[in-house]
Amino acid sequence: MAGIEHHTHEAFDIRRHLHRGQVIPAHPLALHPTRAMDEQHQRALTRYYVAAGAGGMAVGVHTTGFPIHDATIGLYRPVLELAAETADEALRRDPRPFVRVAGLIGDTAQAVREAQIAQALGYHCGLLSLGAWRDASEASILAHCARVADVMPLFGFYLQPAVGGRRLSYTFWREFAEIQNVVAIKVAPFDRYATLDVVRALADAGRDDIALYTGNDDAIVPDLVTDVPVTSGGRAYTRHFVGGLLGQWAVWTSRAVEMLREIQAWRASGDTTMPREWLTRGAALTMANAVIFDAAHGYQGCLPGILEILRMQGLVRGTWTFDTHEQLSPGQADALARLSEQYPDLADDDFVAERLDEFLA
Repeated sequence: MAGIEHHTHEAFDIRRHLHRGQVIPAHPLALHPTRAMDEQHQRALTRYYVAAGAGGMAVGVHTTGFPIHDATIGLYRPVLELAAETADEALRRDPRPFVRVAGLIGDTAQAVREAQIAQALGYHCGLLSLGAWRDASEASILAHCARVADVMPLFGFYLQPAVGGRRLSYTFWREFAEIQNVVAIKVAPFDRYATLDVVRALADAGRDDIALYTGNDDAIVPDLVTDVPVTSGGRAYTRHFVGGLLGQWAVWTSRAVEMLREIQAWRASGDTTMPREWLTRGAALTMANAVIFDAAHGYQGCLPGILEILRMQGLVRGTWTFDTHEQLSPGQADALARLSEQYPDLADDDFVAERLDEFLA
């Protein structure tokens, strides 16, 4: 992988690509039982996302595991580099725009350093986690965001408090929208009031160029099919979530792509009557996500749940993460094993099985 930082990606308009609406999986990390990176299966995951039709990938984010950002583990650059290299190889056979989103964490010095690494590796924007700023003032956080945005475009991130985020006010998002180098926001507070705060803030700032992406794994379909009424400059109109950057979309990705394309086709048709079946499908997806993310136990089995779906498909060897306390909760494995049968329209087991040898090659 030496020298990949000198690779130049084909130019494309990142704002236009994101506004078109994309499925962006939050890329997991495949490990051996020793907690060393399993390069074969890590490549298999990236190939799977490209083959499934995803419009990008997010690497170094919560689903990848925040411990890779620890300098003593030393995997931040190698993980991002491997994903970029593998995606490049897969896309040479089927060239198309594909956004690479790098997870950025920590204080300003660390986030800037990571943004510089990601940019050198060909990543287009950074998903900025504010987990290290839980006790900071909103003014301090905004200054931090602006500094990182000087290095690379930002994909804003509203993370739910249950997994390390914090509540952020409407005023915060209104001022965040003043940062010119923000290209999108992943809205993932798992809270309708907080979600709509972000939509309203963007409208009030006149930032129609910032794409809205759902990160609300508990409300994916409602976010994607809802037109939110907003007013800006005396003009009444609507905004909607154009795509998603989701841990849920790290699994069953080809089905997620099909689903988003169906919703986009419905929007393009001009039909103002939403198919009632979408509410049912949305409820099914939320119920499946509750098992995968282990909502019953405060999301303790979230990452192992994602990995277990991928393990059953053969895309990873096991459910190991760097946090050894992260394990499947009691009864979660049995519930996960039943999901494909319970929700056959959501699972893509056949898609993976037909291509698994290619992914693992």
